[in-house]
Amino acid sequence: SVLCLAPFRCSSLGLALCRRLLEEDGRIHLCIACRDTLKSQATRDLILADYPDAQVSTVEVDVGSLASVLRVARELRCRFQHLDFVYLNAGIMPNPQVNFKALWHGLFTGKALHMLTTAEGIMTQTDRLNGDGLQEVFATNLFGHFILVRQLESLLCGNEKPSRLIWTSSSNARKAAFSLSDYQHANGQESYSSSKYATDLTSVVLNRKCNKQGLYSSVVCPGLVMSNMTYRILPVFIWKLLMPVMWLIRFFAKTYTLTPYNGAEAHVWLFKQKPEYLDALVKYHSCTSGLGKNYVETRKIDVDEETAEKFYQKLLELEKQALERYSDLD
Repeated sequence: SVLCLAPFRCSSLGLALCRRLLEEDGRIHLCIACRDTLKSQATRDLILADYPDAQVSTVEVDVGSLASVLRVARELRCRFQHLDFVYLNAGIMPNPQVNFKALWHGLFTGKALHMLTTAEGIMTQTDRLNGDGLQEVFATNLFGHFILVRQLESLLCGNEKPSRLIWTSSSNARKAAFSLSDYQHANGQESYSSSKYATDLTSVVLNRKCNKQGLYSSVVCPGLVMSNMTYRILPVFIWKLLMPVMWLIRFFAKTYTLTPYNGAEAHVWLFKQKPEYLDALVKYHSCTSGLGKNYVETRKIDVDEETAEKFYQKLLELEKQALERYSDLD
């Protein structure tokens, strides 16, 4: 069984991933999880139109709400005995803004290509508290996923077959944007980058603690994919003007995957690998050559394992508080 946790739209990475997984193996039971029931049902219909014999089910969950995560975990424990793969792809980037001054400065310091491929120093976001009193980006991009994984341990650990977690991280996951003393990133403007770096830290620790129980974790970067999240950064008409330039940039920036199909390359590649042979300290990047050939590139994660362990302990403390608050749903 494959659980795919993602925002599903016609142009989304989640939908492309589901289609590509069924291309690889039409026998899987695919469960798509989305906070919008109508969208998940519409996605199911789109998939079944192309793969009428596929087993596709849906569940409703908002990973930004702890109550929703605990409810869906209980439902999944009732519906499944084992999950082979869990794709943790849901995420938000609220009110993204481009620092054009920093970008202009980068053009004259030789850092433009690096900035354009990682968004380092040029992307900021504004964050807010959610209904659980947590920073919304941290809660949605990481903590909700973490709670779900912890709640599904009986379906993921200690079974005959290994289980896989595949987290969608980012090339924007930067160590400099993350702080242990402010791990929810309440006091900064790079909450997305911080949450993705926190994702990398979490995956590293999960491997150390759970590999012996048959649970393996990997992080991937889909590259720059044109999706609803991307289109919110700039007005659509500007993106249309930029597209020819972006296709040209791809000859120099292989992470400009641009389409959701290309962006899912690393996710699908990992689907075909034996987990015990994978490196827990690398990130798997979807890449596309200038001529349109897709491939996967590995890059070491910039992670200090002591920091990762300390952060994991903070997640456990926060989890304890959350479960005490929602003890009736656990």
